[in-house]
Amino acid sequence: MTKPTKQRVYLSIGSNIDRELHVRAALDALTKEFGQLLISPVYESESVGFTGDNFFNLVVGFDTTLEVRELATLMRAIEYANARRRTGVRFGPRTLDIDILTYGDCCVDVDEVELPRDEILKNAFVLIPLADIAGKQRHPVLRQTYGELAQQFDNGQQKLWPVNFVWQGKQISRASGSSR
Repeated sequence: MTKPTKQRVYLSIGSNIDRELHVRAALDALTKEFGQLLISPVYESESVGFTGDNFFNLVVGFDTTLEVRELATLMRAIEYANARRRTGVRFGPRTLDIDILTYGDCCVDVDEVELPRDEILKNAFVLIPLADIAGKQRHPVLRQTYGELAQQFDNGQQKLWPVNFVWQGKQISRASGSSR
């Protein structure tokens, strides 16, 4: 039996209900499961697709031998443990939303998980934090780097800004204009 190869995975994390609590809980759960994470700055953004409270959004990266299906199941369990319920409208308030953005260079559709996730190219709150931690990595289809894609992205309709965020005693991000 061959051992599964490690894949670099990037996930987006978002919350607009008890944002700090749920983002910290997601980071705690992911660290417990996968060890050290690459963590982007945390951004605040207006809700997209519905009228609601602002979101906190970030992207994390790590290596895993889990297959896409197993990883998706684990992300749903973390969401569920943080009071996420997948009932009601598709675009609406949520305690925690964790989406698999990329899984190595895979271009697949597994159990309703499309990789690479199309939100990378549609939403500033996904692309900008992804470029922050994986700016030199190439989009598996377009073959442009995430840094290049972020520079080309017109986020005039999607405002986002970094926020002060501390997790496990470490400053993850600082609001614009904050002293270092």
